[in-house]
Amino acid sequence: MSQSPSARRGDERADAARNRAKILAAAEEIVATHGVEALSMADVAAAAGVGVGTLYRRFGDRSGLAHALIDRREREFQAAYLSGPPPLGPGAPAAERIRAFLHALAARTVDQLDLLLVAETAGPFARFGGAYHAYHRHLAILIAEVKPGRDTSYLADALLAPLAANLLSYRMGEERGLTLEAVLTGLDDLLAGLAG
Repeated sequence: MSQSPSARRGDERADAARNRAKILAAAEEIVATHGVEALSMADVAAAAGVGVGTLYRRFGDRSGLAHALIDRREREFQAAYLSGPPPLGPGAPAAERIRAFLHALAARTVDQLDLLLVAETAGPFARFGGAYHAYHRHLAILIAEVKPGRDTSYLADALLAPLAANLLSYRMGEERGLTLEAVLTGLDDLLAGLAG
């Protein structure tokens, strides 16, 4: 099993770090200018001035590149719920932390929806990688405080399921028109059932 791009970064050579920065800057520019649909490995390599093979060795595929683009925001989000101020961070009751976490995750997912859609749909289980494991564990711990003795693993999955990028993309499409506010209201309804 290969390491994630962020796990490999710790022992990266200076030239590799420069190439990584150039590649990510080129990819961000392409996404900002033309949208995520234009994110091709060949175009990113050309814009960054590196070989396509370098991109594939570094990121694996388009999904890996999308994950790398998501990484900075992911790190900020994880820092906020692990050690930031309450209610998202420690110090608030578990039920308030669950609500704050799901609301923040919904907003973050909608904000990077196109990139997450690429990253989460690369394979049948692509969604269930590192970030999902962290979210799941965090929710399971908090749910155990709210509902001791329940199947916290299943309940954590049930709370995360509505935030899958492909589901949100489908529901927020032009014809269906789901809004972030409606997503947050729906999450609150789910949480009311959990608390009840």
